[in-house]
Amino acid sequence: MALLRKINQVLLFLLIVTLCGILYKKVHKGTVLKNGADDDSEAPEEMEDEIPVVICAAAGRMGAAMAAINSIYSNTDANILFYVVGLRNTLSRIRKWIEHSKLREINFKIVEFNPIVLKGKVRPDSSRPELLQPLNFVRFYLPLLIHQHEKVIYLDDDVIVQGDIQELYDTTLALGHAAAFSDDCDLPSAQDMNRFVGLQNTYMGYLDYRKKTIKDLGISPSTCSFNPGVIVANMTEWKHQRITKQLEKWMQKNVEENLYSSSLGGGVATSPMLIVFHGKYSTINPLWHIRHLGWNPDTRYSEHFLQEAKLLHWNGRHKPWDFPSVHNDLWESWFVPDPAGIFKLNHHSS
Repeated sequence: MALLRKINQVLLFLLIVTLCGILYKKVHKGTVLKNGADDDSEAPEEMEDEIPVVICAAAGRMGAAMAAINSIYSNTDANILFYVVGLRNTLSRIRKWIEHSKLREINFKIVEFNPIVLKGKVRPDSSRPELLQPLNFVRFYLPLLIHQHEKVIYLDDDVIVQGDIQELYDTTLALGHAAAFSDDCDLPSAQDMNRFVGLQNTYMGYLDYRKKTIKDLGISPSTCSFNPGVIVANMTEWKHQRITKQLEKWMQKNVEENLYSSSLGGGVATSPMLIVFHGKYSTINPLWHIRHLGWNPDTRYSEHFLQEAKLLHWNGRHKPWDFPSVHNDLWESWFVPDPAGIFKLNHHSS
């Protein structure tokens, strides 16, 4: 009898241990699933709320990138993730500038661009050799640099942002469009400036229509061009349409056949984009890309117009950190001094 009672006690004990184990597993499993569900539900939301901005920081003009970053960060409450792209020998300097200045609070990643991808794809004979710098082609390779974002903003370094970058990010891209740009015919005041300065705002200014390869594209030379200094891009469409491969194809064709017009001297990166995106891009609000500020130091926009502008772009030879230039006071208000003391403003006066 005592033996039977002992066996029952052991069985009861084992039953209790088993039940406790099952109960523990259920509770623990529920916790893991809940945490997993939280991670899955929160991660996309965080990713969606994060605005990735790609900007290059070239060795000789790093101060430009820092001023652009400062202007963006100071004019928005949005969660910006800056992808600051540089060549290997400049990466430590980029980090030092950010971490030892007022920019230390920004959310950023430093990305190395390897110029080996450009080998054999760029002609050496440009009237503006600065446009042959490897970082000028970073915009061609956005999906290789940015992996976890669906939508990305790319900005040239010679810009400042006066509006909330969230507005630019919210630009609607039509179905099937991999990118949005600003048309070069979009603003009456810009057209007036073009006529005064003698700028080209059509495909004729970028492509050599004497070449059969260009004629065979069937694109009218009077077609309005666009400026790829400000891009809102859809990475899924970009990869699906193999945009990078298409751009590389036209770079190589230019090496072989010299297809780009030399009238602007700025067609090195713009020309292949004009071909690949012809008729297949959405448009950016004109106030989000006021350009040509660097084209002629004797030509100025009205102060009222500049105040309305959301983004100013000093494309052209005359940069606001150098002399001569126009509206450089607007740019200098965002300048972040170089902790290393290498980049300095040129304040010569006439």
